[in-house]
Amino acid sequence: MAADLLPALDPVIGHTAAASVGALLLTGALAKLRDVALFRATLDNYRLLPEAALGAAAVALPLAELAAGALLLPTASRAAGAGLALLLLVLVTGAVAWRLARGGGAIDCGCGGSTEVPLSRGLIARNAVLMLLTLLAALPALDRPTVWLDALATVLATLFVLGLYQTANLWLAHHPKLIELRNAP
Repeated sequence: MAADLLPALDPVIGHTAAASVGALLLTGALAKLRDVALFRATLDNYRLLPEAALGAAAVALPLAELAAGALLLPTASRAAGAGLALLLLVLVTGAVAWRLARGGGAIDCGCGGSTEVPLSRGLIARNAVLMLLTLLAALPALDRPTVWLDALATVLATLFVLGLYQTANLWLAHHPKLIELRNAP
């Protein structure tokens, strides 16, 4: 009954949102699992977990990301994937906000990937956009037949969103350096 109250989206929008968030979670998880020791050290920088829990968290968080990303891709499991993804995004965004409130924005967020992104309010805003995309992915789709053009539109829109995400990450990574240059004598 509650699902009947939600607005229905065009399937291209839902597929794009799910594919974008799913791809980001999958690539982030794989980067963290490739170097668990580095991700463990990043988690330690947050100073949220006891030393004994860091090893398990350094494996459990990327595995949960992997599961959320994989569940987002098929339409049959999309709602479960979106729920798990939203839970993870709220968790990590809360950790960033908590760490920023106590000082220490100079540490890497641990988001995965090759770009080191320091903690900032911009990172919280980026994650809020990802949460909105995740919510879009969870909404029901209009019941209409999809054609090859819909698949092409989904692929191109997903690539565009991933490009925007990478651009935002690069801006977040280099913003402190740009501020420093602007304030240099």
